[in-house]
Amino acid sequence: MKKSLLLLLLPALLVAFSCKRSVTRVSPDTQIDLSGRWNDTDSKQVAQTMISDALSRPWSQDHTSSTGKKPVIIVGYVANKTSEHIDPETFVKDLEREFINSGRVRVVQDPEFREKLRQERAEQNEFASEETAKKWGQELGADFMLFGVMTSITDSYKKEKVVNYKVNLELSSLETNEKVWIGDKEIKKYIKN
Repeated sequence: MKKSLLLLLLPALLVAFSCKRSVTRVSPDTQIDLSGRWNDTDSKQVAQTMISDALSRPWSQDHTSSTGKKPVIIVGYVANKTSEHIDPETFVKDLEREFINSGRVRVVQDPEFREKLRQERAEQNEFASEETAKKWGQELGADFMLFGVMTSITDSYKKEKVVNYKVNLELSSLETNEKVWIGDKEIKKYIKN
């Protein structure tokens, strides 16, 4: 009985121990699309394309000409209305990075991080030396706020699927509520199983 049980379990044990996972380090710039879902490459490419488009439009130059200063931007909420779980914060950080690295605008913190900065400033006023404590009332006010939405449409038949992602962004003046730029970018993926 023990011998026959061992003969039955032996193939299962061999299969279990022969399956090894292989992990290879690759450059973060390498484009890998395993599932066909929204990924880091999509986020970076869409952010680069859209911020490049936004900065090439007249609003930026108009602001700089009238004020003599670079526009100050806050990246607001980007809603995920796709059929997938996408963390919009990653995309927001890609947008902020593209704005900042352009050198043509200034970017301020979102409300959550502003509160953390204010808390630190309050603690400095209590615990830091007078010479090094940062002053109140010196925050940079934003001139423009960016909002957006991510959507997707999926079409599938048997073992084939097409997913069309669309990102719409709008930049508005905080003073006048005027929309100064609207942009969109689409990515279409064909997936065959």
